[in-house]
Amino acid sequence: MSDEVRGWLSPKEVAAEAGVSQEFDLSQCVREPIHLLGGVQSYGALVAARLEDAVVDTVSRNAAGVLGRAADELVGRPVTELIGAEQWALARESVEVASLWEGAPEETAGGASGPASERAADGPAASGVLALSLESGGRTRLFDVTVHRVAELLVLEFEPRAAEAPFVFQNFYPRVRRALHRLQGATGVTECCAAAVREVQALTGYDRVVAYRFDGADGPGQVVAEVRNEGREPWLGLWFPATDIPPQARRLYARNWIRVIGDVDDATVGLLPEVREASDAPLDLSGSILRTVSGYHLEYLRNIGVASSMSVSLLHDGELWGLIACHGDEPRRLTPEVRAACEFFGIALSLQLAAVAEREQADELSGYRRALATLLARLSSQAPDALLRPGSGMAELLRADGALLVRGTEVAATGDPVPAALPGLLERLAGASPVGEVWSSDRLPEVLGLDPAEAVAQGLPAGLLFLPFNRDGDLLAWWRREQPAPREWAADPARPVRTGPGGERLTPRGSAAVHRATVRGRSTPWTPAQRSVAGELWREMSGLLSRQLAELEARNTELARTNEDLDSFAHAAAHDLKEPLRGISNAAAFIVEDAGAVLDTTSLRRLTTVRRLAERMDGLLDSLLHFSLLGQVGLQREEVSLDEVVDDALLVAGGRLAEQGVTVVRPAPLPRLCADRERLREVLENLFVNAAKYAADEDAAGERRVWVEAVPVEEPGGGAAVAVVVRDNGIGIPPGQQEDVLQLFRRLHRREERGGGSGVGLAVVKRIVERHGGRLWLESPAPAPGGGPGTAVWFTLGAPDAS
Repeated sequence: MSDEVRGWLSPKEVAAEAGVSQEFDLSQCVREPIHLLGGVQSYGALVAARLEDAVVDTVSRNAAGVLGRAADELVGRPVTELIGAEQWALARESVEVASLWEGAPEETAGGASGPASERAADGPAASGVLALSLESGGRTRLFDVTVHRVAELLVLEFEPRAAEAPFVFQNFYPRVRRALHRLQGATGVTECCAAAVREVQALTGYDRVVAYRFDGADGPGQVVAEVRNEGREPWLGLWFPATDIPPQARRLYARNWIRVIGDVDDATVGLLPEVREASDAPLDLSGSILRTVSGYHLEYLRNIGVASSMSVSLLHDGELWGLIACHGDEPRRLTPEVRAACEFFGIALSLQLAAVAEREQADELSGYRRALATLLARLSSQAPDALLRPGSGMAELLRADGALLVRGTEVAATGDPVPAALPGLLERLAGASPVGEVWSSDRLPEVLGLDPAEAVAQGLPAGLLFLPFNRDGDLLAWWRREQPAPREWAADPARPVRTGPGGERLTPRGSAAVHRATVRGRSTPWTPAQRSVAGELWREMSGLLSRQLAELEARNTELARTNEDLDSFAHAAAHDLKEPLRGISNAAAFIVEDAGAVLDTTSLRRLTTVRRLAERMDGLLDSLLHFSLLGQVGLQREEVSLDEVVDDALLVAGGRLAEQGVTVVRPAPLPRLCADRERLREVLENLFVNAAKYAADEDAAGERRVWVEAVPVEEPGGGAAVAVVVRDNGIGIPPGQQEDVLQLFRRLHRREERGGGSGVGLAVVKRIVERHGGRLWLESPAPAPGGGPGTAVWFTLGAPDAS
């Protein structure tokens, strides 16, 4: 079996074929080129002539009996010798008019063989019908002739005019008009189809007429309406396996509005020549009304007791929606006028079904838009993520079990818990639909080629609808759980082949042998209205996200400019204020030095205070100047040894630690990090100095220590990082003051306590860490082995390109 065929047949059908003998090959039904069978039904005759010179190319072998001229006498001769130049001109004109009327291209699929020729042209084929007369044996014979074009050929199909009274349009039209009037009065799909089958039976006299609707382009079909004569078992509601109508048959149904089989036991008449020299294949009969029928299909009809049949195609948006299928207990020929009426009725029913669907969709869409307006009212005043909060109505908008919004690495969801496998699945399917276009399926396991039960066990939903926002993986999605659906089949879809009177054959059974089965892996289908409202919501959210992004970029630009201005101001202020402060300090010193002997004690004390405050202000300005420079000076990142940087920091801070009796402990060798070496040294210096300042009181038990470690941590947005931890067993920081100590010029104690200081150290540490793209946090109390409540300062340094 070829991969193409295996891809169309379901796994159950492939297994069914494998389970029977090689006497019957189900895949042959799928591969059979039914438009190239090389024969016609015997009650009529076919003549194909070249348009350019009117020379006959192909003739059916029964031409002598039907037309009075032997086939071999016609091939290679002008067709005008048979029908005359005037009637040849009428035939050409009838096709040209039909092409203009139906909007079809003049040239349809030609006689070339292979897959390309098996694909039907877009839309139904154009054909014309006219009455022609032939002179034979001294008498005039009348024919109804159907004309259509195949590439460079004009195909004429002759049907002898019936002996009964001639067709009178005025007598026939009222019946068609009444049928169309009843059809137009129907309001729903089922009602339309029920009216249609009644009227078609009245027009044709067939014993059973059903309306058959397909479940998807390649799926099975269900009988949705039926009218039958007494004694026939009911088919209403039954499903028929997809193998009953293989893909190439569906393509021909989409191309031809009507297909008539006058007698299933008819002896097929071959063509002369069997293979055309121009194409090396039989004549393409895709648009033929007399085209013979596949032996598989004829046997199928015999198996269900049908002697004659007619099918009328029902199309929606150019796709095959379903069929009106007619079955007769006896052979039956339909005149071209009756066929034309049925074809016209099929067109009218297709239009009515489309109108009903559009009306139902419009009503449904109106309700969804009201719910959407409520959501959009929230959307205009809140971030898009707010729509995914519990009770937002996002999942309910499309009657889904849940919804989620993916933006970068963040996922917001509402409704049922997100299926575990859904995020990975969405990542796989993100490229399945262009940005802004809806992708949906109500049979996700089937799309993924998975067994439905296994897919559900893996946590996959059965239905999914999503819209990509961009090519970065941002999207909005809804999902639905599996809804097992019971079905009644006219034949077991897992056993389309069974042993019958003719051996192993496609042998469908009727209601007396209904096969009941449950369809798995399906959800409630997504309707066109739901797809439409999802697109409208996407457009609104895209607009809001674009506006928010523009506002954010503008705010970031303004913030960057403000920070730059503030850094410039701090730098200028610190630099410009230092000179007058030195003047004040020097002036006070000179006064004390020059006039100290004559000044009273109070004045000397005040001058001393002026000098002290000026010096303190000078120190604060130095700190401010240093802090502002940190925001302006670029980082020089390189791979450094953390052990070596600790050693460098201890060259400056080691004296303060020794004064307070604090020992530095490194429990394990420290790793190498990517950082600005000088800035990292400054961070460690400040932390060591703080550990010395806030060491445990002298009466506290245990030795004063500070530990330096590197610990793997998980970042809030996902991913791993290495955090440097400087932990002491000092007095600790009360939880309510941990944020304060990271601010500029904030201290927990009075200036003269705990060794003084300006309150800049931790603010500098925080700024250096953030310049590296990292984060800093405190843990206190953080009891350490040496006793005391302790403080642990944690910081990461971000990725190398974060700064």
